[in-house]
Amino acid sequence: MKRNAKWMTAGLATLTLGGILAGTLPMAAMAASHQQELVLYSAQGYDMAMGAAFQKATGIKTVVSDMSTGPVISKVEAERANPHWDVVWFDGDSSMQSLDDQGLLLKGFTPNDFNNYTALGKSLVPADHAYFPGGVTAAAAFAYNPKVLPAKDVPTTLQGLLSPQFKNEIAMNDPSISGPTYPFVAGVMQQMGLAKGKQFFLNLKKNGLHIYRTNKVTLSALLHGRAKLIWIQDSAITSAIQQGDPIAVAYPKSGTYTLPDVIGIDKYAPDMAVAKRFVEFVLSKQGQEVMINPQNGGGDSYYNPVIKGIKPNPLRKQSGINWVRVNPIQAANVENSVKAWFNTNITY
Repeated sequence: MKRNAKWMTAGLATLTLGGILAGTLPMAAMAASHQQELVLYSAQGYDMAMGAAFQKATGIKTVVSDMSTGPVISKVEAERANPHWDVVWFDGDSSMQSLDDQGLLLKGFTPNDFNNYTALGKSLVPADHAYFPGGVTAAAAFAYNPKVLPAKDVPTTLQGLLSPQFKNEIAMNDPSISGPTYPFVAGVMQQMGLAKGKQFFLNLKKNGLHIYRTNKVTLSALLHGRAKLIWIQDSAITSAIQQGDPIAVAYPKSGTYTLPDVIGIDKYAPDMAVAKRFVEFVLSKQGQEVMINPQNGGGDSYYNPVIKGIKPNPLRKQSGINWVRVNPIQAANVENSVKAWFNTNITY
């Protein structure tokens, strides 16, 4: 591994010098031969703040490589033979499950603060303990302008989106581009069944569904009257409301699909002990207070806590949400085929 090779080279140089001068390797030189360092690959808004907090709390040098979810996953997969990272962190357990299925993640680790998880939090931990949720958002909720669409007219089920009232008035993100969108597409197909789920999206397209690339573009469509109702990650909706956009959020009673932020450790992490310590820090009260502060994470901080004793941001709705857990193993198994089908039949 590249980083190990660097400190091993330094250690050999020290050993040679020590052998010449004293014939033995001093303990100080042994300690200096490996300086602890954490390398984090992440797509979270609060990752820089978390890295700084961890470094301050532990004295361990922390290097954060911040990218969007797609590039993070691609980088991890590209480095499978020579990983340069210790920990990976992004939204979406189906994509993390795919990394687990490829044998890239450490299994069987139990953080020392595991019992601090709520029931929802524990339900999102895979049986092999290959990754852990730090919080959960809705993969998709409804956003609307109450001055254009009264709250009483907002659908309470997905079938309501097929009403003639919403002809050419519904918009969502492209699941091949927007990280949070595939999990909710997978959730629809899990809840309805694959064939019926595909037919639902075909019917939605017949009703004039608009597909945009990302949350920002889809929100713009709502704000500029190109759609009456959009279907995107609820933390993005809450962030827009906080910024003063004249919109509201609603959750379908038929079910809201879970989108946890998930954190995993490289199976061959260059600094395994440090990687485990970082995961425990994220799940601690101190780490959660970093995450929940919008000054650190922006929209990513509007999540539903899964750690006992952590209070959510008051702007985020907590009650009345019918959570439907998206099975990450099933979602990972069909991800490529569903995205390809969606791209061919719905997006274009």
